[in-house]
Amino acid sequence: MQDFKKLTVWQKSHSLTLLIYKATRSFPAEERFGLTSQIRRASYSIPANIAEGCGRGSRTDLRRFLHISMGSACEVEYFLSLARDLGIMTVPVQAQLDKNVVEVKRMLTGLIERLEAAPPAKN
Repeated sequence: MQDFKKLTVWQKSHSLTLLIYKATRSFPAEERFGLTSQIRRASYSIPANIAEGCGRGSRTDLRRFLHISMGSACEVEYFLSLARDLGIMTVPVQAQLDKNVVEVKRMLTGLIERLEAAPPAKN
């Protein structure tokens, strides 16, 4: 078990979630239970799954939850594009948030690769 708050990828994904919440405040009211809810849920799923994986007892579990976080990051990336294409998010805001998502995905990939390359833990 490790402290998830010390992981840079958790910190970055938590910051991304806060930015997503701020950006979606201006979404139309009719999207409250649609796109607004979906993008927010996908964004907080990233750091939540990192935290859950860190709370599990094995590297295998951590790796599995990091993969789930990656899936959520891909969802966020799509929802940002959808919001831009629907005209409810400006191109500059979408581009900046997308840049943050790509950074988180890169960090998740690196952490997953390090876990997969590490020798098995000794009991």
